[in-house]
Amino acid sequence: MQLERLLQKHGFGTRKGCRALIRQERVAVNGVVCDDPFAEIPTDDLVFSVDGVDWPYREFATVILNKPAGYECSRKPQHHPSVLELLPVPLRERGVQPIGRLDEDTTGLLLITDDGQLNHQLSSARRKVPKVYRVTTRHPVDEAQIAQLLAGVLLNDEPAPIAAADAEIMGDRLLRLTITEGKYHQVKRMVAAVGNRVDALHREAVGELTLPGHLQPGEWCWLTPADLDQLVKTK
Repeated sequence: MQLERLLQKHGFGTRKGCRALIRQERVAVNGVVCDDPFAEIPTDDLVFSVDGVDWPYREFATVILNKPAGYECSRKPQHHPSVLELLPVPLRERGVQPIGRLDEDTTGLLLITDDGQLNHQLSSARRKVPKVYRVTTRHPVDEAQIAQLLAGVLLNDEPAPIAAADAEIMGDRLLRLTITEGKYHQVKRMVAAVGNRVDALHREAVGELTLPGHLQPGEWCWLTPADLDQLVKTK
């Protein structure tokens, strides 16, 4: 792929702007400065850098973000900053989107991508991709509430009861809840339906993919090919 086209694909501006970056000797390919915008660059295992910052070549950009509270999962937020503001400008310029949404006050694992097919696969209700949440409740959780969540609760505007895929008491006011749908405020509404209330909500996993322990709130990292394989195979 021509170097200027490669930079444009990765969100570094127009072809003209990328050409200027290259001619100003601000771009290196596998550690070697390249000032030829039209150089044909092999993309296998490619790492290029712009102004000393390394970027791996990615056909599609898919990252995992440890979402902090106070951010909206939207490109056009209404009341709070967009989670996309936590990403570098080149990633945002690629047109990445959150896969599904977490409420403004919900924290934890959020996948973001410009791969439309992957977004559809993981968002589709038919695939029933499990999402695991750590739920801090207002009142103590008991076995009767767990039984109700597993049996199914009726939510407003839903034609049939919705059951948790799994529910487990983790502490006096702590619950681990797994759902396979993605309905509006689903966890909060399910917990309310059994007579409790959510005080804090944190997503720990999507399918077999768990939030990396090293990621602090607001930090992100690339998904590895193995991570992506896990997600695609999730049933």
